[in-house]
Amino acid sequence: MAYHHGNLRDDLLAAAETALGTVGADGISLRSLARDLGVSHAAPAHHFRDKQALLDALAVEGFTRLADRVESGDTPGRPFRERLDAMTRTYVGFAVDHEPLLALMLGTKHHPDATEELGAAAARGTLVAVDLIAAGQRAGEVREGDPYTLAIVAAAQVHGVATLAARGLLGGLPLDVAISTTVDLVFRGLSA
Repeated sequence: MAYHHGNLRDDLLAAAETALGTVGADGISLRSLARDLGVSHAAPAHHFRDKQALLDALAVEGFTRLADRVESGDTPGRPFRERLDAMTRTYVGFAVDHEPLLALMLGTKHHPDATEELGAAAARGTLVAVDLIAAGQRAGEVREGDPYTLAIVAAAQVHGVATLAARGLLGGLPLDVAISTTVDLVFRGLSA
């Protein structure tokens, strides 16, 4: 079985992301992905030494996509609240659209054998939030305090709503109301 078009790595990652939603990370195997893609069971080894390497690469891709979306939706110079709203909507939207991937991302980054690349990709999103807090502090819109601490606590609140939304656990509360209320509460808590 030959694989001629040269995108096997990308195709393996896409197939693994799809499989996350059906069989979960534990149910993914390189052999089954190879079978589904019509390649030999040994072909994935050219790109991933084992299943954990595949999952790490998928998590890196997820963190990169999320950070790219957050950064592209951000407009430095706008008021802090508007930037917070945009970042929150982007994160919640990503969580709703990619809940199994986000769960993998957050779980994999704490794996004892996580690669430096994975750590750097995960840190990128955190740095975007820290930079937002620091910019708000410089503008006098955000209270004093360690920007990292404030960003992590604010992110935990946003992540909680994102998780509930992604799992359909908002109890009938419309998503837009949940997001707007979250932004309001986080903004009030961070306000100078």
